[in-house]
Amino acid sequence: MTTQRRTPQSARRSQATRHAILTAALELAGEVGYARLSIEGIAARAGAGKQTIYRWWPSKGAVLFDALLMLNEGQDEQSAELPDTGDLEADLKVVLQATVAELNDPRYSEPMRALAIEMLVDADLAAEFTERLDEPVKELKRRRLRSAQRAGQLAPDMDLDVALEMLWGPLRSRWLNRDGPLTTEFADTVVETALNGLRPRPS
Repeated sequence: MTTQRRTPQSARRSQATRHAILTAALELAGEVGYARLSIEGIAARAGAGKQTIYRWWPSKGAVLFDALLMLNEGQDEQSAELPDTGDLEADLKVVLQATVAELNDPRYSEPMRALAIEMLVDADLAAEFTERLDEPVKELKRRRLRSAQRAGQLAPDMDLDVALEMLWGPLRSRWLNRDGPLTTEFADTVVETALNGLRPRPS
């Protein structure tokens, strides 16, 4: 006879509490802003003890980072891959347009902006962000550009990290600095400019 394994009740309670804390952090960051976000406020919204939060996370920035990661939980590696239809320009426009939509979504935008500011003064949080989110996402982007190199659509000796900065850097700068509208039209222009280069074409 096979005995069905069950998740211990305490583990289920811990998972539910963790989810409530992360959800509360996201909600409060959007409602009151990062400066007024506090562990006490998160604990009250989640119905959890303050010491429980400190046992799992060292700071409100760390809580918020895990909350953002929670939004992407359940996405497998294959679905995370960038589209590769053979048309590099079209594929990049699709991806950058999706980036624009995400950065304009208050659920992501305000917590991400707060996190970007917090990482300037929290080296540990910045290192964790690089390891758990930024570098894995960059590698997905590099893989798409490597595919374009193999297809002869990009120079074989191109510095892929510089190319990523040329493509995603303008969106990140405009979003973070609020120095212009972040639109799909802007994203398309970034792709076209990066791929066509800055030199005039031969007449």
